Amino acid sequence: MGIEPGNSRRGERSGGGCTLAAVAVIACSSMLPARAEELPVFDGPRAFAHLEAIAALGPRPSGSEAMTRQRALLAAHFRAAGGIVNGQAFEIPDRRTGTRVHMENLIVEWHPDRRDRVLIGAHYDTRPFPDRDPVDPRGPFIGANDGASGVALLMELARAMPTLPGPIGVDFVLFDAEEYVVEPRDPYFLGSTFFARQYAAARQQGTIAHRYRCGVIVDMVADRDLEIWQEQRSATWPDTRPVVESIWGVAARRGVRQFIPRPKYTIDDDHVPLRMIGRIPTCDIIDFDYPHWHTMHDTPKQCAPEALAAVGGVVLEWLRSDWLRGPAE
Repeated sequence: MGIEPGNSRRGERSGGGCTLAAVAVIACSSMLPARAEELPVFDGPRAFAHLEAIAALGPRPSGSEAMTRQRALLAAHFRAAGGIVNGQAFEIPDRRTGTRVHMENLIVEWHPDRRDRVLIGAHYDTRPFPDRDPVDPRGPFIGANDGASGVALLMELARAMPTLPGPIGVDFVLFDAEEYVVEPRDPYFLGSTFFARQYAAARQQGTIAHRYRCGVIVDMVADRDLEIWQEQRSATWPDTRPVVESIWGVAARRGVRQFIPRPKYTIDDDHVPLRMIGRIPTCDIIDFDYPHWHTMHDTPKQCAPEALAAVGGVVLEWLRSDWLRGPAE
């Protein structure tokens, strides 16, 4: 991800992280259906346990063995929750060797019979190196906040998806290769760009029946000192402004002070190709005031379950809100 000029933007292995077995226990114990009179609530500590388990895999750049293990872990988790999981594979040459690198977006469908849908996305790759680290810019990069936090939020959000009221369906999309960047001129957002092109082509050819009413990207949402300002483009594009206003409105009603109802940074993130290529009005929920961005210190120690609970709770209530129950504009 990147920033416009004049804006500030876009590890060591954390001890005590959860093991893959812990993820399986969390998944199995949390997928029991709620009683009819209850709706699942977003559980911050449970989401944080997912974050720790993902970080325990180590660096997860596109094409790596750790990324392959993460992909299998996530597919199993979302299927256990009742989602329909499909991969969307593509390849690009390795930036250094020219060897073809396998990359794969994961698409998790909830209520696939509903044609009017919302996309909730997060990137699940990590940058190859912590290029902003002042000590070792070619050291290991764990990406607990920048990589694992959005994924962990979706893993916990999955518990609430089977009971989501209609008429809106939801797709989680985990994007590969958002940060497959070795040199400064390398392009970002390869996974979301590929997804957006495939979706736009299918819509034009009439080969898919569904359409996305809007989309939301969650990125870097676990900072201990969480501040979610409105991303500048998201707040000013005419088709995404209502999405931003509805989400920040939910945060205000819930008293979630971490959502600040004013724009601050102009950020290049996965929402840009989704909107510009896929024509999906997509906003970016991101905390860009994160001092450990792209350094070896982006570990679970810098993250907090309360941050995940704040963002996850807002997103879940928004998905259940009357704003999405009304007719599409």
